[in-house]
Amino acid sequence: MRRLAPALAFLALAACQSGGPDGSVIPGDRSDDHPFGEIAADETLHFTGTEPFWGGEVTGETLTYKTPEQPDGQAIAVSRFAGRGGLSYSGTLGGAAFTMAVTTGACSDGMSDRRYPFVVTLQLGNAMRTGCAWSDKHPFEGPETP
Repeated sequence: MRRLAPALAFLALAACQSGGPDGSVIPGDRSDDHPFGEIAADETLHFTGTEPFWGGEVTGETLTYKTPEQPDGQAIAVSRFAGRGGLSYSGTLGGAAFTMAVTTGACSDGMSDRRYPFVVTLQLGNAMRTGCAWSDKHPFEGPETP
């Protein structure tokens, strides 16, 4: 439960938002009591972050976390939680708690001309990191090779 606390707190903040001006449901809309469904459980979600550089992908209950020191990545088992405003993936990486929250929102990696459909917040041990995410169903916009 301690691993889920940061993600649950983050998703609770998203719940404070209201519907869009056109009446559309946005993450955390109080009138939407359904679990987040933008990313299917069997869909591969790719994620990337900077400072320090990190990234990877998650499909089902397996997440691969990559860094420049480990370009092939390290696979870890994760549990998936679908909240009202997004998802979280929780596990353990190198003995440290790993909790990654994913919400809908325009995101830039700050290094390329790409625009991503999801925002990522990663708590790895005591370190907090931010990044962006995309999937085949929800691709990024911009150059294939930045």
